[in-house]
Amino acid sequence: MKNTFGTSVALTLFGESHGEMIGAVLDGLAPGIAVEEAAIEAALQKRRPQGAVSTARREQDPFRIVSGVFNGKTTGTPLCILIPNENKKSRDYEATRFLARPGHADYTANEKYHGFQDYRGGGHFSGRITAALVAAGAILQSALREKGIRIGSHVKALHGILDREFSDIEADLDRLAPMPFPVLDAAAAEKMQEAILTAKAECDSLGGILECIVTGVPAGVGEPWFDSVESLLSHALFSVGGVKGIEFGTGFDMANRKGSEVNDDFRMENGKVITATNRNGGINGGITNGMPILFRLAVKPTPSIAKQQQTVDFSAMENADIAIEGRHDPCIVHRAAAVAEAVTALVIADLLAQRFGTDWLKGA
Repeated sequence: MKNTFGTSVALTLFGESHGEMIGAVLDGLAPGIAVEEAAIEAALQKRRPQGAVSTARREQDPFRIVSGVFNGKTTGTPLCILIPNENKKSRDYEATRFLARPGHADYTANEKYHGFQDYRGGGHFSGRITAALVAAGAILQSALREKGIRIGSHVKALHGILDREFSDIEADLDRLAPMPFPVLDAAAAEKMQEAILTAKAECDSLGGILECIVTGVPAGVGEPWFDSVESLLSHALFSVGGVKGIEFGTGFDMANRKGSEVNDDFRMENGKVITATNRNGGINGGITNGMPILFRLAVKPTPSIAKQQQTVDFSAMENADIAIEGRHDPCIVHRAAAVAEAVTALVIADLLAQRFGTDWLKGA
C-alpha cells in the first residue's frame, strides 16, 4: 500500500478510521517555516461536521506535532502530526463485515489485502484520514500565503443549485476562508442545505461540484507532459475518496466551442503579461502562465445510505441485501472543500520547491 505523494515536498498518510490514531508526515520542508497551531485548528474546523447536514460523528481532533518543529518553526526534518480517534462505534460494522457496501472499497480492499484489512468504518479508506491531510495542508497553506499565494474553494453546484462565479477574487477568498459551508451566495447556500436535509430525510445523499482557485503562482511553474500542473493536481485530487471528475478553466465545455471562443488573448498590464480571459485556468502547455489556477471537482454522493440496496456476502459468496446503519454524512461536498485546499497546497508547494528550491518556501 503506497501512501506517499510528492517529490521535493512529500506527504505520507497513515492510520485507520477506528484505530488509535491517524496521522501525517511532511518531508522535505525547508527549515524556518512558521507553524501556527491556530491555522491548523482553523483548517480542521472547516473540515469538521457542522449541524444537521453532516454526520453525527464529531471529533475534536486534538492534534499533536511530535517531530520536525522547534520553537514554532520547522527544523527541516520530517514533521509528524498525530490525531487521536476518540468517537468510535466499531460495533456498527460487525454485522456487515462481509457485506460489500455499494460505492465503498470493502470488496476491493478484501481482494487486495486478503482479509487482513481493518474493515471498521472503512479502515484506511475512510474519509476520517483526511483530517491528518488537512492538518498537514494547513502548514503548507500558511507557508504559501507568506509568499503571496492563496488557495480557496466554494460549492459551485449541488443538486442543480448554482453558486455565483468568483468576482473580486481576493475579497471572495477572504469571505470563504472561515465558512463551514463555503458558498458565496447566501440564498444559494440556504437552498443547498435544504436539499441536503431533504435527501437525508429520504435516507439518501447528494453530491456536488467544488470550484477551487489558486492565486499568486508565478508563470513558468510545472513541466510539459507527465508532470504538468494539471497532471499532478489531477493525480493528487483523484486520490481523495469521492472525487470522480476534474476540469480546468472552461473544461469540458470547450468541446462545444470554437478556438476563438476558448483561447485567452495575451495583453500587457502594468508591465506584466496577463491574459484577457482565463478560460484555460491559468495553465498553458502544462505550465502556469501567472493567471489564477482554476479548476472544478465532481464529488459523488456519499455512498453510505440507509436505503436497502443489493450486494454480496463475499465470505459466503452469495447475494444479499444491505441497508447501511451508523453515522454518515448526507453530503460531503462542503467538508471536502478543506481537503481539496490541503491537497492543492501540497501539489503547489512541491512544484514551487522543484522550480525554485526547497528553501524558497520559508519566510523572509
